[in-house]
Amino acid sequence: MAAASPSVFLLMVTGQVESAQFPEYDDLYCKYCFVYGQDWAPTAIVLSVYGPDVFGNDVVRGYGAVHVPFSPGRHKRTIPMFVPESTSTLQKFTSWFMGRRPEYTDPKVVAQGEGREVTRVRSQGFVTLLFNVVTKDMKKLGYDTGPVDTQGVLGPSLPQGNPQ
Repeated sequence: MAAASPSVFLLMVTGQVESAQFPEYDDLYCKYCFVYGQDWAPTAIVLSVYGPDVFGNDVVRGYGAVHVPFSPGRHKRTIPMFVPESTSTLQKFTSWFMGRRPEYTDPKVVAQGEGREVTRVRSQGFVTLLFNVVTKDMKKLGYDTGPVDTQGVLGPSLPQGNPQ
């Protein structure tokens, strides 16, 4: 009896936040969401970092996005974070005084280019993520998962200018 060729593939991604560098802030927490395209094809993960301001209100301390790795193995990614900024000094003062800083109504906009071209942002911190990826039958179905690093950890080094 001949073995049937596979008709589906398996992609399992697990991970964790390894570290975060926000020199000016303490007591931070993260939220994340996956952004996907047509046919539920995952394209990116969006990470939002929040923390209290001087009045105790939770405000956004950073947004960042990274592509989900599809090649099997362990992947380390360092994400530069940014926050939206008010465009005028009056808006900055009013938002600080009212405790309502600029933030995206839908954080998924961070992973999409549409609608972000007029947003003023400021860099603020870095978050390092670890992904563990397991695949099954992707190559048999014609998907190229790319080369696997023999040292076990894939990914770019820390961005230039980041103190470590």
